[in-house]
Amino acid sequence: MSAEPLWTPSDEWIASTRLDRFRREVRPGAADSDALWQWSVDEPGAFWRSVWDWCGVVGTPGDRDLETGAEFRSWRFLPDAELNIVDTLLAPRDGVAGSDDAIVAVVESEDGDVETRVSWDDLRTSTAAMAAALQAAGVGPGDRVAAWMPHVPETVIAFLAAASIGAVFTSTSSDFGTSGVVDRFGQTEPTVLVAADGYRYGGKAFDCLDRLAEIRSQLPSVREVWVVDQLGSTDGVGERIPGARAWTEVEAAHTGAVLAPTPLPSDHPLYILYSSGTTGKPKCIVHRSGGVLLKHLTEQQLHSDIGPGDRILYFTTAGWMMWNWLASCLGSGAAIVLVDGNPGHPSPWRLFELAERHEVTLLGLSAKFIDVCLKAGMRPMDRVDLTPLRTICSTGSPLSDEGFRWIHDAVKADVHLASISGGTDLCGCLVAGDPTKPTFVGQIQRKAFGLGIEVYDDDAVALGTGVKGELVCTTPFPSMPLGFWGDDGDERYHGAYFARFPAVDGGVWAHGDFASWTEEGGMVIHGRSDATLNASGVRIGTAEIYGAVEARDDITEAIAIGQQWDDDTRIVLFVRMAEGIELDADRVGSIKRDVRTMCSPRHVPAVVVAVDDIPRTRSGKITELAVTDVVHGREVKNVEALANPESLDLFRNLPELS
Repeated sequence: MSAEPLWTPSDEWIASTRLDRFRREVRPGAADSDALWQWSVDEPGAFWRSVWDWCGVVGTPGDRDLETGAEFRSWRFLPDAELNIVDTLLAPRDGVAGSDDAIVAVVESEDGDVETRVSWDDLRTSTAAMAAALQAAGVGPGDRVAAWMPHVPETVIAFLAAASIGAVFTSTSSDFGTSGVVDRFGQTEPTVLVAADGYRYGGKAFDCLDRLAEIRSQLPSVREVWVVDQLGSTDGVGERIPGARAWTEVEAAHTGAVLAPTPLPSDHPLYILYSSGTTGKPKCIVHRSGGVLLKHLTEQQLHSDIGPGDRILYFTTAGWMMWNWLASCLGSGAAIVLVDGNPGHPSPWRLFELAERHEVTLLGLSAKFIDVCLKAGMRPMDRVDLTPLRTICSTGSPLSDEGFRWIHDAVKADVHLASISGGTDLCGCLVAGDPTKPTFVGQIQRKAFGLGIEVYDDDAVALGTGVKGELVCTTPFPSMPLGFWGDDGDERYHGAYFARFPAVDGGVWAHGDFASWTEEGGMVIHGRSDATLNASGVRIGTAEIYGAVEARDDITEAIAIGQQWDDDTRIVLFVRMAEGIELDADRVGSIKRDVRTMCSPRHVPAVVVAVDDIPRTRSGKITELAVTDVVHGREVKNVEALANPESLDLFRNLPELS
């Protein structure tokens, strides 16, 4: 039986969306967004060409829409196109008041005392100056420019400047330690390193200059270091770090330069992103400029209804793919609100108050942040005016059923809630929102346009409604990575995405998520398939267990793993209890009953253990694989991927597991 919609868009709402306009203008024979999606996968060349034209890409698309190949990854979209992504991101847009002097970026200090507003003209002027500075430093097409930076305008400018001359941009956030930065940038060998003198988090200032000196000494490829003032300590920075210069000094030396982005082939590398796994050095994923731009514009304009004059606040760091996604919003004429530091400091109200103050139209939150707010009993609709807000996006991990309801009950009733899922691997989404369709509790609304999404069993057979399996993409798409940096022969790249189903002709992209379809045509993500529990031969998604357990008021968060035990695997559940509450035998029994009732008897953990903290990556995802390695006495090789690596010690040598 079908579920009742949580929210249904009105006819007036649907007609006002960019997606419905696109359908009417580009494919008038398509009755609705489902028919539009079918066309997008049946005729991918025509679809992606229409995205180029309709979404306002600046460049020369070329005569060919598509170049097919025998293998999945050899397909190319608009293969003869030439463009520079900066021309699109900084193009004047109809509907942006004043254009040059309109605000394109807003950033506030964590305590709200300092606010910086950047106009489109400011952004173009600074980008031109820093592009000239890069060229003066000998940087050319294909060279790497790295940023170890907080979420501030200078990070965006560094990206735009690098992209404008064909350099390859790569970034990570300022809270990464020395080894984490070197593990990443040491592989990609940047020529220029942009870094802040420090950052603020949770009301405290953290100096970065000592670490910067150490990082610089371990990156022999770096010729210049430019230091951005965040803590007021850039004076004399060259004495602490040989050859370093203040960002303001570098920019001033090239003020007045003319911005002239270099046209490049569509497949020219744009940036390198890093996987956040904890099983070894991060994979260095190289993304192509034209493909990423087409994918982002599709997700933003069609799936998320972003257009000129919108204001986007998506909480992220420079070390997560959502930072790259947010920067691309400029290409739709939208302004971006940059929020650095702790999203919950000085209180969890911070993001909602910023959304009110800056009249945000799209607010991006992590599922974990939503869970924290609902457990705190917050009701933003009673405290802040979010009238302009049309879309709330949730990503990072599966959003709980309670989280879905809380958005509409406590934040805003008439809002499009888009739970989305994809990853660093494609710098985008496989499944996403649809502002013209109803929202159902617990469901991601639709397959992304241009992508043939299926759920496979182990024999590569497509599964129907309610049957869990591997999330795959069966059609090539523009933002497939060019490859992994330094991966001679592409063995790691092939193994990461195409080795799961070798019998499929031409290949199929296996994303690593455990998923199922719903009767309404939506999708439920049950967790990462590499973290899927296989207890007594039955595959169980961890997200299902978390949904049952974290709905309780006495539990703050949880993490479940499979422990090898008596020639089988048993489920072990670790819980972080709410403040002042102890885990006793009665609570263990109650937890098991809840899991049995809300999931199934197969989901019930054999052991429940209380811990004081749970390890997370810097993008906020819990790390089942790292805990599994610790419990089994194996080394966790990439602890720098963790925001709180000290928490791993809580899982060592536990008497309950021996």
